[in-house]
Amino acid sequence: MNKKNIYQKLHQACLDAKGVKKGNKVNGMHFHPLEHDATQDVAVQALLDNGLYPTCSYLTEITDKNMIMVICTMKVHDVDDPSNYIIVDGCSAMGALDKFGTGQAMSYSRKYAFLNLLNLKTGIKDDDGFTAKPFKKISSEKSVESNPQYTDDNVNVDEIKDQIKRAKTISQLNMVESKYSDQIQYLIKNNLRAYRQISDIAETHEIKLNSNNKQ
Repeated sequence: MNKKNIYQKLHQACLDAKGVKKGNKVNGMHFHPLEHDATQDVAVQALLDNGLYPTCSYLTEITDKNMIMVICTMKVHDVDDPSNYIIVDGCSAMGALDKFGTGQAMSYSRKYAFLNLLNLKTGIKDDDGFTAKPFKKISSEKSVESNPQYTDDNVNVDEIKDQIKRAKTISQLNMVESKYSDQIQYLIKNNLRAYRQISDIAETHEIKLNSNNKQ
């Protein structure tokens, strides 16, 4: 039997890997979290079964927002030929400057390295993963939206933006921000692009509401 090269092994690991089931909702949160341990269990087992072994190194730096940025570089080694390896880099996360922040950011960035490496399926029934159905047809119209829309596996970003836009008074806007404060704090630590998109919409809508009140 011909010996598989590292890419053939990785391809088989991707086929063998089971989907990662999301965890239970946390009190005060409106999403099912995609947990690091569950992701690691699925990914590592698929890799080991195919003669592959992952290691990670991390680069950390303090940002100007008094948070820590952690960048994960994952190296996947071929056990049968240690000179061969594949690198997954660029997976990053941010954490608070406390005793938990660095570890949380390391886990988050490692989790997404595994997801990127094996293209793992995620989700639970009636959520957004295993039972997702394809669109019945593809629209022939081109999108006129020029700004990219950022999402997050653990936060319903579109729901927050929609609730902000629906606020008809400053009081209602403040209630929305209070309702989603936990999710917003999560995005500040883990997904600044999605957070900035929400904050831009909130700021624009607040200006609009204040302008309407002056008329």
